[in-house]
Amino acid sequence: MKVTMPVDDAVIQKLQVNDTLEISGVIYCGRDAVLPKIVKTLEEGAWDSEKIPLEGYAVFHTAVSPAGIGPTSSNKLDIEGSIPGLSKAGIRFHIGKGSLKKETVEALKENNSVFLVTPPNTALLTSKIQSQEIAAYPEEGMEAFTRLIVTDFPAIVAIAHGKSIFDKEGGKPQ
Repeated sequence: MKVTMPVDDAVIQKLQVNDTLEISGVIYCGRDAVLPKIVKTLEEGAWDSEKIPLEGYAVFHTAVSPAGIGPTSSNKLDIEGSIPGLSKAGIRFHIGKGSLKKETVEALKENNSVFLVTPPNTALLTSKIQSQEIAAYPEEGMEAFTRLIVTDFPAIVAIAHGKSIFDKEGGKPQ
């Protein structure tokens, strides 16, 4: 399914585990260093949603380096801990890798957000970037909150509406 960002809640409601997506438009990138800072800024009511809108957008759990982009483990404490707050703020797609805790799956469900996984191929993902710019926290270097414009960025729905491909015994996909 082709999806253009920002995505609306009606599209999210239609998504099912194992659906394949091609995302085009703006996605944000961030990981351990920056995502907790964003959640703290949101909690303090200091986030500038005019400058950096989150409603209906995606956060890809990655750093942006000269070598390209690739998913990092989303179940790292600082990344997974940011998912509920970012979902509440309007982020609808969280893109990364790895299984998530039951509490995080519930937070995604409550906020009409989903978790996507990507093929672990840096060259393929990097080829989908049309432009990039640092959106916030430039002091974090390659881990800054970065805005990408992508075309046909591939992803697979791993968690949606309380269901997960990781629910099968041993964490293996169904």
